[in-house]
Amino acid sequence: MIIKRTIHDEGHFRKFLVVVDDTEECDRAITYAAHRASATGGGLTMMVSIEPTHFQHWLGVKEIMHAEAHDAAQDRLERFKERVEKTISVPIECVIREGKVAEQIVQLIDEDKDIGILVLASAVGSSEGPGPLVASISSQSGNSFPIPVTIVPGNLGDEDIKALC
Repeated sequence: MIIKRTIHDEGHFRKFLVVVDDTEECDRAITYAAHRASATGGGLTMMVSIEPTHFQHWLGVKEIMHAEAHDAAQDRLERFKERVEKTISVPIECVIREGKVAEQIVQLIDEDKDIGILVLASAVGSSEGPGPLVASISSQSGNSFPIPVTIVPGNLGDEDIKALC
């Protein structure tokens, strides 16, 4: 069986997708994905999803909050992009989406057929399990996820990650 989404077919360029958020383990997922992309001749797609706000009182305030969230997402992506570019030569794409993060992941995968692997990192020291995004994706056991998911332990150091890739 050939899975076109994870093989370097002509016209296809495998990308590793990472969700960029403000969690401690996010950096581990990005580091792993960047090293894997570099080692396999692929690319890195970093995505931020801006969750919808429920502030409905004044339209002007809602617009300001939306603009601030977009600016913060852009800043976060730029910081991680610069960090990766200092250590690894890999094509990087930054994407900002709006909506619930799990839904936006699936929509982006559906839209970009070159995305072949989703990379997440598990939370470290959390009494609530591996983290909400990992739990959300892994709880879909009855539903098939469109691409393979790699879950990186959130406590791996840079050298450990390099050794894995």
